[in-house]
Amino acid sequence: MNMKKSTYLMITALLFSSGGGFAQTKPAASANPKMNSFISTLMSKMTIEEKIGQLNLVTGGEATTGSAVSSDVEGKIQRGQVGGIFSMTTPQRIRKAQEIAVNKSRLKIPLIFGQDVIHGYKTTFPIPLGLAATWDLPLIQKTAKIAATEASADGLNWTFSPMVDISRDPRWGRISEGSGEDTYLGSEIAKAMVKGYQGDDLTKYNTIMACVKHFALYGAAESGRDYNTTDMSLHRMYNEYLPPYKAAIDAGAGSVMTSFNDINGVPATANKWLMTDLLRKQWGFDGFVVTDYTAVSELIDHGLGDLQQVSALSLKAGVEMDMVSEGFLNTLGKSLKEGKVTEEQINNACRLVLEAKYKLGLFDDPFRYCNDARAKKEILTPANLQAAREVATQSFVLLKNQNNLLPLKKSGTIALVGPLANTRSNMPGTWSVNAELNNTPSLLEGLQTVVGKNVKILHSLGSNLLSDPAYQERATMFGREIPRDNRTEEVIIQEAVENAKKADVVVAALGESSEMSGESSSRTDLEIPDVQQRLLAALLKTGKPVVLVLFTGRPLALKWESENVPAILNVWFGGTQAAPAIADVLFGNVNPSGKLTATFPQNVGQVPIYYSHKNTGRPLEEGKWFSKFRSNYLDVTNEPLYPFGYGLSYTTFSYGDIKLSASSFKAGESITAKVTVTNTGNYEGKEVVQLYTRDMVGSITRPVKELKGFQKISLKPGESKEVTFALTADDLKFFNADLQYVAEPGDFKLFIGSNSRDVKEADFKLL
Repeated sequence: MNMKKSTYLMITALLFSSGGGFAQTKPAASANPKMNSFISTLMSKMTIEEKIGQLNLVTGGEATTGSAVSSDVEGKIQRGQVGGIFSMTTPQRIRKAQEIAVNKSRLKIPLIFGQDVIHGYKTTFPIPLGLAATWDLPLIQKTAKIAATEASADGLNWTFSPMVDISRDPRWGRISEGSGEDTYLGSEIAKAMVKGYQGDDLTKYNTIMACVKHFALYGAAESGRDYNTTDMSLHRMYNEYLPPYKAAIDAGAGSVMTSFNDINGVPATANKWLMTDLLRKQWGFDGFVVTDYTAVSELIDHGLGDLQQVSALSLKAGVEMDMVSEGFLNTLGKSLKEGKVTEEQINNACRLVLEAKYKLGLFDDPFRYCNDARAKKEILTPANLQAAREVATQSFVLLKNQNNLLPLKKSGTIALVGPLANTRSNMPGTWSVNAELNNTPSLLEGLQTVVGKNVKILHSLGSNLLSDPAYQERATMFGREIPRDNRTEEVIIQEAVENAKKADVVVAALGESSEMSGESSSRTDLEIPDVQQRLLAALLKTGKPVVLVLFTGRPLALKWESENVPAILNVWFGGTQAAPAIADVLFGNVNPSGKLTATFPQNVGQVPIYYSHKNTGRPLEEGKWFSKFRSNYLDVTNEPLYPFGYGLSYTTFSYGDIKLSASSFKAGESITAKVTVTNTGNYEGKEVVQLYTRDMVGSITRPVKELKGFQKISLKPGESKEVTFALTADDLKFFNADLQYVAEPGDFKLFIGSNSRDVKEADFKLL
């Protein structure tokens, strides 16, 4: 780390001596003596070149996930110079590559096959930010299990997921790929995803190994610009950003991927404190670490040396597998001869890679994932597609519904307008590299499927996605094109207006294309593109009721839309069955129940904005806009447009007062909080009941609210349920100034409500 040696040693001592939380000692060598014996025997037969070969991960080149491609893959496999392949699919192709490894290489060591299975495989589910909005952990785990079943049926045994990076900056495109801004929720989802992928036995043919990414702090890149520097205090790191990684490790994740950013001056891929001291010695991680795409060679541009130097740094930091750079393959032998790395370091790395293959059962049967019959029967099944449709409906967030405009009637005429209205390829969302884009129904097709001939649909483009053709080209890469209409903007809009005048209601499908979020898709402007805003304004001037169906991979700044559009349904990118799922919700077949997991700002100037912020010494009085010499803005309030946890329903819910089982408790005891929730509307619906706490006095500054629990319940009209939460001292722990994991006695507030803003509250003490 970039600090004086004495300070570093002091902090390291604190980390290893702290009494809980992340402070753990590395466990003893694997408790599997059979595996240990097998791998030791195998390694005794391996040359140093073959050991280094196991550390080399190459790309098969089918899916575009980076800018470089590997060469002479088959020859390298035969020479024992490849440990694994990614972006290669189907049992036939994978079997061919595996046959080279086990029949033509000297020691017949099988390959591991990975892929970016991010939110489903062929059957795609909502983007992870949308999945998180379901607040339904069993449902999220089920999506990972289906993804594992399909991916393994197509020959894969390793996924580069879950991405558990906390992000509070919606300018960062990869916020779409994570679970949002909250530490607790992110940790719970991380565990669910790992369990869904890996099941209870990695040797089962329908499970795949998880890879937790990006370690670490990638979601806090400066200015929201991808691959950029991250710099934060250890206190923030430990309390807010590291817990989801730790949760995934504790759930048994078999591998970890390095992040691109630097941390305290040292890029993650070369950061020994991160990869060895924290990950292995403190957390006890016993899997293997793989870099992200070309992250080793990118250390050259970080300024750490040439390829030989940065490869040695990465190995010594605790990296086992080099993705695509081939720095390990081409330089570690030379570095070993020159004394810049040791044989023990190479042996340790090789052993961990071989252990992963052993745990996957590849030494017992290298072709266990190459079953043509499974590929034909278990991918894109009717059951999987139905699950995708149901999950998508649960992910949508109703942001506004003035005068109960929604749900729509299944009769009359609808004007369906917008650049997202009739595109198949954008429905699955970013990082859906295996989706069959042309077989995914568009929103127009989805509406027609659900309502049939009962509703007349008048479709028009209304506007291009973006006014700038070059920008639109950048925003529709990887086969996600939206054809441009080269007529004038005025003519295109007028055509939509004429349709709107003939309709009973207008459905405007607007927002981002799928590739306007995701990797290398950072934005400085968080509003709906200006040409779409002008379309929306023209539609509203017709006087017809307008429903904004908002496609987005990030929180957007929707202040004007929120003030002027009567109904807004945020549908993210819902996956393979997004279109019929949207129709299900628009027409009331399903009542929306999604809740935001990332705060929506009023404008980009409020970023970063998140609910669990600290108080200042000059806080703004609640309910006020501006007070001189207080922490506020001249031009807008401090409040978000839509707070964390927010989401409406077609019905309404009321909350009774909180009932605590006691006014105080001490360590070793617990306290329960009960609240009665009633469905006061006319529809059956689901509500996410959320529990927050606030530590009123601490040895360090504490957040104004922290999520500590949630339950998703279903209520019929008029029905009430008593929801109970239990809290212990462990739920109140945090890392103090000395990085000790403690619960400090004192006064606390407890909040329960439908989102982080609209809550009931009660007081209690920890003795």
